[in-house]
Amino acid sequence: MINKVVSGAEEAIQDISDGTTIMLGGFGLCGIPENCINALVEKNVKDLTCISNNAGVDDFGIGLMLKKRQVKKMISSYVGENAEFERQLLSGELEVDLIPQGTLATRCLAAGYGMPAIFTPAGVGTEVAEGKEIRNFNGKDYLMEYAFDADFAIVKAWRGDTAGNLIFRSTSRNFNPVMAMAGKITIAEVEELVEAGELDPDYIHTPGIYVHRIFQGKDYEKRIEQRTLRKKND
Repeated sequence: MINKVVSGAEEAIQDISDGTTIMLGGFGLCGIPENCINALVEKNVKDLTCISNNAGVDDFGIGLMLKKRQVKKMISSYVGENAEFERQLLSGELEVDLIPQGTLATRCLAAGYGMPAIFTPAGVGTEVAEGKEIRNFNGKDYLMEYAFDADFAIVKAWRGDTAGNLIFRSTSRNFNPVMAMAGKITIAEVEELVEAGELDPDYIHTPGIYVHRIFQGKDYEKRIEQRTLRKKND
């Protein structure tokens, strides 16, 4: 599919409808697709299945969608900073799959590589393995996990070009590159959008072949989830 530059988040997510499965890049509040999340909140789509390392916080990131009851199911590895998530989970309002972080990343990779499943030792002998196939390789048990099947992947990059090539900056690289490979349709919002050919090929993390829509975002808050500072005399 030819990469398409769109005007903004509203146009990028216009065909995301109720019941959609979405991957959302980011780790904590670092590198999250803020503009697209805000547009999804404004659009008020419902019954979403969200695949994300975390669930944001109460008033930012995916937490905004949880607050409006837009999310039916969360597939995540860490959810400890969101009180509303906890409340919905304990009350039975929200379906949750908690997945080891490495397994989450590798299931994204498998989807991007076109692999149907992976085998991992993580989770063997725990609740994670209940009802799943176990195989033994060289005397060690491995749990079979299916690759993710996401309608959309929404990622946030530092720089991108009109051909869809993406560069992520520092920690914001996190889950964004593996999720960019894995969605049937990948939407990228970037801080800086340049013409094709302006990015150094040696620094591109995600080739444009994976990206279907791209736009230059705006008004990024870039919040820090937990700020820890050393005391002056330490």
